[in-house]
Amino acid sequence: MSQNKIEIIAFSNALKEHIKTLNYEWLEKYFKVEKSDAISLANPKEQIIDKGGFIFYAKLNDEIVGTSSLLKMSETVFELGKMAVSEKAQGYKIGTLLLEYCLNFAKENGIKTVILYSNTQLLSAIHLYEKFGFKEIELENGLYERANIKMEKQL
Repeated sequence: MSQNKIEIIAFSNALKEHIKTLNYEWLEKYFKVEKSDAISLANPKEQIIDKGGFIFYAKLNDEIVGTSSLLKMSETVFELGKMAVSEKAQGYKIGTLLLEYCLNFAKENGIKTVILYSNTQLLSAIHLYEKFGFKEIELENGLYERANIKMEKQL
């Protein structure tokens, strides 16, 4: 039996389509692709990286199967967003690895607060965030139609 190799790698232009493909897969299954999603996922470098954010990918053996981003809100506050794992890679704890990686990266880079927006329908995601110490906070209106919960973690 071969050992599955999972590694987290940083964004590169060669991989830019993966953030779109992976996010569209789950958005279309559970919700819909909103206008803001379409814009940021079509232009991840301009919309996330060039604005001070970061994009990471999870690679299972030689295939990109997951992604997550840290979107800059201010010097010390970033949003964990655009997190998606391909259905064919469920069960490898890739969501957990991406979340751990983002939180460690944030700490190492002086980020003080990580926020996220989610939906309580996504029970396993909410459970994962709670396990990592995210707490529910007040949700402002209108950022994402699908979001019905906002959470934060102080680092």
